[in-house]
Amino acid sequence: MRSALYRRDKKKMWSMIIALIVFIGVAVCTIFPPSLGNTKPFRDESGYTLQDSISEKLIVDINNTSFGMFIMGKDTGKPILLFLGGGPGIPEYFLETQYPSGLENEFVVCYLEYRGTSLSYHPDILSETITTEQYIQDAVEVTNYLRERFGQNKIYLMGHSFGTYIGVLTASRHPELYKAYIGMSQITNQEKSEELAYSYMLEQYQLSKDTKMISAFESYPIFTDESAYTNYFNSSLRDTSMHELGVGTMHNMNSVITGIFFPSLRCRVYTPFERINIWRGKAFVKTSPAVADAARFNAFLEVPALDIPIYFFAGIYDYTCSYSLQKEYFDQIQTPIKAFYTFGHSAHSPLFEEPDKARLILREDVLTGRIDHADTQ
Repeated sequence: MRSALYRRDKKKMWSMIIALIVFIGVAVCTIFPPSLGNTKPFRDESGYTLQDSISEKLIVDINNTSFGMFIMGKDTGKPILLFLGGGPGIPEYFLETQYPSGLENEFVVCYLEYRGTSLSYHPDILSETITTEQYIQDAVEVTNYLRERFGQNKIYLMGHSFGTYIGVLTASRHPELYKAYIGMSQITNQEKSEELAYSYMLEQYQLSKDTKMISAFESYPIFTDESAYTNYFNSSLRDTSMHELGVGTMHNMNSVITGIFFPSLRCRVYTPFERINIWRGKAFVKTSPAVADAARFNAFLEVPALDIPIYFFAGIYDYTCSYSLQKEYFDQIQTPIKAFYTFGHSAHSPLFEEPDKARLILREDVLTGRIDHADTQ
């Protein structure tokens, strides 16, 4: 009798263990699905690959380093756009897969993944080699690769957030390579931007009488203590508050955990190992000289003029890179053609928050050299 009960209990135990293993396996595959990391071709309504389209994920050796990039477009005869993403370390093409902008309809887009990040992450790279000068050189070499490959003398350059720091410097030094520069959430004076954001968020919590958040902010006296400023900038308080108040990555993104982190783990254009490298790379470059330089960059002083047309995309709710400072810098900078576009439903990522408006501007203004849809002065 005891033997029969023992066998039954043992069988029940193993059934529970197997069920638990299956449950864990399903959960892991849901959160972190397996994938070969391939891109999908662009297809017509009949399911056939568009004849002149391109959908590539590739590794290119540039400046003695292997660079990962995505090149996407429905027509290889379209103008070329080099897109320098934000972060650095959050791949712009990943954002495109989650929040489609349709850029591939207007351009052949190269989404570069910076040295030391994501597809371009290598554990043997030294942090001290991730410099502003190196990133500018990399952008120029990728530009020349695209010019030669697609037979176009000049291309378009677009930056987002940190990418605007590298982008505006690259455009200022090598205007002969670019038809125009598009800055989305342009970095201007990040120290001042952070102070404006801090004051705004503290004021919002004071208005709502949120004593817990008021105390949290007041524990970082950033205006009188430089170490407090640094600690605040690197704290979770800054990021959490920006997204809670709708002034972070996107106006309607309440959390980077649910809006970026978890989706990045499920993004099938990357293999599971590459998805891990997204976050390894982001952590790696965080302490690099390039990131420190961007935090101290003052565009008002360092890039007072550009020799090519510029187009600024600015979300009115953006406090990651202050909207008001973007407008102030735009008013000052001297260029042959310039246009400023306010996105009234966006924070830090207008292209992904209001894609129809962004594409209209790109198609009817940027590609034609006009400013018909710009804000009235």
